[in-house]
Amino acid sequence: MNAPVPLCIDLDGTLLNSDLLLESALAQLKQSPLSVLHWPRWLAQGKAHLKAQIAQRVDLDIETLPYHAELLTFLHQQKVAGRILILVTASHRKFAEPIAAHLGLFDDVLATDGARNLAGQHKAEILVERYGERGFDYAGNAPVDLAIWKHARCALVVNAGPSLVKQAQAVCEVEQVFHSREKSLRLWMKALRLYQWLKNGLIFVPLAAGHVWDQPDKLLLALLAFLSFGLCASSVYLLNDLLDLGADRHHPRKRQRPFAAGKLPLIQGIAAIPLLLLTAFGLSLLIHSQFTAVLATYYVFTLAYSLQLKQMLMLDTITLAGLYTLRIIAGAAAVRIMPSFWLLAFSMFFFLSLALVKRYAELLTLQKQGELSAHGRDYRVDDLGILQSLGAAAGYLAVLVLALYVNTETSRALYGQPMMIWLLCPVLLYWISRVWLVTHRGEMHDDPILFAVTDPHSRYVLLACALIFLSAMPQ
Repeated sequence: MNAPVPLCIDLDGTLLNSDLLLESALAQLKQSPLSVLHWPRWLAQGKAHLKAQIAQRVDLDIETLPYHAELLTFLHQQKVAGRILILVTASHRKFAEPIAAHLGLFDDVLATDGARNLAGQHKAEILVERYGERGFDYAGNAPVDLAIWKHARCALVVNAGPSLVKQAQAVCEVEQVFHSREKSLRLWMKALRLYQWLKNGLIFVPLAAGHVWDQPDKLLLALLAFLSFGLCASSVYLLNDLLDLGADRHHPRKRQRPFAAGKLPLIQGIAAIPLLLLTAFGLSLLIHSQFTAVLATYYVFTLAYSLQLKQMLMLDTITLAGLYTLRIIAGAAAVRIMPSFWLLAFSMFFFLSLALVKRYAELLTLQKQGELSAHGRDYRVDDLGILQSLGAAAGYLAVLVLALYVNTETSRALYGQPMMIWLLCPVLLYWISRVWLVTHRGEMHDDPILFAVTDPHSRYVLLACALIFLSAMPQ
């Protein structure tokens, strides 16, 4: 009985629901943003040289990469049956060999080095040289693999659509098709974090605070601003997820994000970022140049947060509070209203408290898992006590700002019953205290803003605040 022919398996997009060149490039971009300036020079010397240069400067966590579970199970079965398995990949050898060692399945590894990019025709040539014409089976996922399937005995098609399966069938026998990634609008909605657009509701705060919500032209401008800010924010969320792949894969919930889990191709996320950003700024030009300037400021600070500031102790939470406050400033710029000093001061303290809630909740989860520090963050679990003190203090300072505002000329000019605003103080004291108690108990599983929308107690607080606000309005 003849021994089965060797089975050669591609890595990127096949065995792995990701692309190691993109993974390593994003990792280098995160650790050294200016490195992107070197990429054109490296690429000019060949793609193999580019891969080698990036690989020299980057380490990837091999164990947490998103492997194709169904294909991996099949390979284990083939290995038990005594079949020779060869990992053959265009990824650099620095990553391919540790992956092979981690999986413990492969008899040999063929990968890109600094001289030759092992893809397409180059991969076909080396396999034919080793195993002869039709002397091997090959598992791949992309049109470039047709050059290998032309010389293979059988094809295993992975993560590909019907069109590629038909093309593969035209050049060799297709032995098996492994299911492609899930194609779901829900995945993209999750990646774009459309639920986070609730935060952009802060854009409407100046509209209400300035008592101009009944003016249709200003309402339309605020709605356009909301859409523009949402698209801009989604572009940053995509970038943040792409830069945080390694850290997210160590997080109990973030590991299920579409890009970290390999459910969406990295290249699609990279392409969507500029498209969303251009649309956002195009809409902003229809509103006002001041709004465009605020949106640009928001984007620059959010970009800085994603690249560097989120890793810096306390500066990350202050930046988050500032980004929330920028949404209010953006709303004011859109409807041409000067934001109140009191509103901005309240916002800064209030959102600093919520940003600290978010960090506290993350650290508390890590503590329960036995971790000592947060991946990609400059926090340790023994910081929990001080973070709780700082967060509660910031929340109470926000209430103090509100209490002081009640007795100002500004409040007396805007409200018929300004003293009614004082009733907001005990209501907010209750809500802030409860949020911190819930977080301390380990029950804050969402962003605190989203928690406020979904928590029944918070809804009652929001209703009470709305009624107090309306009762204070001039008759």
